[in-house]
Amino acid sequence: MREEPENRIGIDVGGTRIRAARIGAGSQILSRLVEPVQPDRDGFCAQLLRLIDTLRNPRSQGVGIGIPGRVEGGTQRILSAGYLDIAGLDLPRLVAERAGLPVRVENDATMALIAEAALLGQDASGLILMVTIGTGIGGAAVLDGKPWHGGGIAGQFGHITVAADGPMCKCGRRGCVETLSSGTALGRLVTGEDLPAGTLAAELLARAEAGDPVASAILADWAEPMRRALETLVAVADPKLIVIGGGLGAEMAAALARLPAGQGWFGLPIAAARLGDDAGVIGAGLAAPAREDRARTA
Repeated sequence: MREEPENRIGIDVGGTRIRAARIGAGSQILSRLVEPVQPDRDGFCAQLLRLIDTLRNPRSQGVGIGIPGRVEGGTQRILSAGYLDIAGLDLPRLVAERAGLPVRVENDATMALIAEAALLGQDASGLILMVTIGTGIGGAAVLDGKPWHGGGIAGQFGHITVAADGPMCKCGRRGCVETLSSGTALGRLVTGEDLPAGTLAAELLARAEAGDPVASAILADWAEPMRRALETLVAVADPKLIVIGGGLGAEMAAALARLPAGQGWFGLPIAAARLGDDAGVIGAGLAAPAREDRARTA
């Protein structure tokens, strides 16, 4: 009987769902599970361990976990995790002790960028950034194919200030791009124009293409602050590429393309993410560490 090749377990914790998959060496998804995430600490930990136990097999080498919030790159210390009650939890130690597999924890955007960069192959050299658009706005950086954390938590791109008198952000400042170009911000723009609550970005794009001035104005108001933030990233870091991802990544890339050409110095080397909702779980699997050699032969 042919033995299944080595694999790793990838976990992607999203705003409402947790995705888990067994990932093969070629980034392929061998098996997957998706379910609503448990936000309380005990419930989340039990859910996480159960998913790992369900997916793992004797050839599973390690676990990668992507979570929303701030994760210190060098130590994997969880500084904040949005709606999840796991700040301060030593998640790598917990999973390693309970599941018996080595663990890597990263911000969810970092995991998604690892997967997207893997698609580029040799073109992944240099600095590549990612901005994820969803309920909030996240970010990540890879340098020559490896996560770059700066002093520890680099990549908080949602908190680039683009409007000094803008809305108050949860970070304590005003006018962060997250307050103006996230999915949450788009929802406010939609309701402000008396459109039905829940009108999707894809619907707005279709209306705009058909000549609807209201849809066009909403999309411009949503995308323009993001363009200012991206121009700041280019001015500061001069990346080779900025990948626009997350649940609304494709829509934001399309909305940016509709804006009139900028007049400043800084072009935008942007591309829409290619892996969609699978990016986070694939990247988590690719980032998972392997067992030590002695564990493989035990």
